[in-house]
Amino acid sequence: MIGVRAVQKVSSTRAFAKVAPHVIPALDRAVHRLTRGKVLLSAQLLPGVILTATGARSGLPRRTPLACMPEDGGGSWILVGSNFGRTGHPAWTANLLARPDAEISWKGTDIPVTAVLLVGEERAAVWKTLLTFWPPYAAYQERVEREIRLFRITPRPSA
Repeated sequence: MIGVRAVQKVSSTRAFAKVAPHVIPALDRAVHRLTRGKVLLSAQLLPGVILTATGARSGLPRRTPLACMPEDGGGSWILVGSNFGRTGHPAWTANLLARPDAEISWKGTDIPVTAVLLVGEERAAVWKTLLTFWPPYAAYQERVEREIRLFRITPRPSA
């Protein structure tokens, strides 16, 4: 898997952290919209979702394409607030902290979900698994003083 290793190496760089947040989400949203939710460009390398969360301050729906790590069993996903290794937390993490009920588009299916911020030993265990899943997260964490936020999202029970 030379291709994956090359992408991991590039995505660990500071140059990537400067450019990617402006390019990748816009491409993802466009491709996702054009394919009616069937294709997420970045998901060709890593699994991905489109998160629709309510803005913490605006109260408006905010759509964000995100890489994710599906958990064993397929009933939950981990979202990583890495912000490509940039200094601040990404806005979508503040939105989930303020309003944890959200929706994801997963492989073209819209799923109502609830997000929980992982802390302590639970976060540490998931972080270890994440570093095996996508090693560049270690480089992102090394570049920032903040602890990268991890969220577990699970489907909300049907009403």
